[in-house]
Amino acid sequence: MTNAPRPAQFVEAQLGRMGVPRDAWDLIVSSGDAAQAAMFEGAVGRKVYAISPDKDEGFFTAIPEQFLNAPAIEKVALEEAEGIVVTGPFDELEDHPEDYREQFEFARERGLKLLCANPDVIVDLGERRIYCAGALAEFYDAMGGQSLYFGKPHPPIYDLARRKLGLGADARILAIGDGINTDVLGAMAEGIGALFVTGGLAFDQFGADVEHPDHAMLESWLSTEGRSPAYAIGRLR
Repeated sequence: MTNAPRPAQFVEAQLGRMGVPRDAWDLIVSSGDAAQAAMFEGAVGRKVYAISPDKDEGFFTAIPEQFLNAPAIEKVALEEAEGIVVTGPFDELEDHPEDYREQFEFARERGLKLLCANPDVIVDLGERRIYCAGALAEFYDAMGGQSLYFGKPHPPIYDLARRKLGLGADARILAIGDGINTDVLGAMAEGIGALFVTGGLAFDQFGADVEHPDHAMLESWLSTEGRSPAYAIGRLR
């Protein structure tokens, strides 16, 4: 399960380019899958203003089989839009949410809803920390707009994963991730056990040894954050 704003087939291709063995996973469910379904169901209308880098074009063009006969989604100028779809900043290496203030003020005045295809606020891209669609959606909410979220920690992606896996309510599930407000919060809300990877986004909070987080610092930080994962590990190994 990933908050990647691209449908699963594009995530699979990315894993292949990274050299991840095919037997390392059985099924991919992405935030892009859940958000794309909502878009084709008309959650923010049929004419949308897309805030999206070029690499996410498949979100709009790779139409799922069940929506092949649905009315088309048309990307239009903001002035003509019935809603906004955000997969990520236009320039993820340089853009800041504040760069979108003027567009969002106009959208808010028109009462446009924003569909967020990736609730992550920040991620690490190599050695660089970048803003994601979630940062833009939160900024729009803070300005008085309304955003709709479909990835972790929100229910739609968990519902989709359970349906695809054919899991019942009594299934044993462990969620693993470094996002305290996505992976861990989502698991807690869904009644799923969580393994928190401390050496990810919050690597600098638990002492100098990333592989062995300081227990007291971890407990204090989790208490402040109001999160209680069942397990923690420095890094996956």
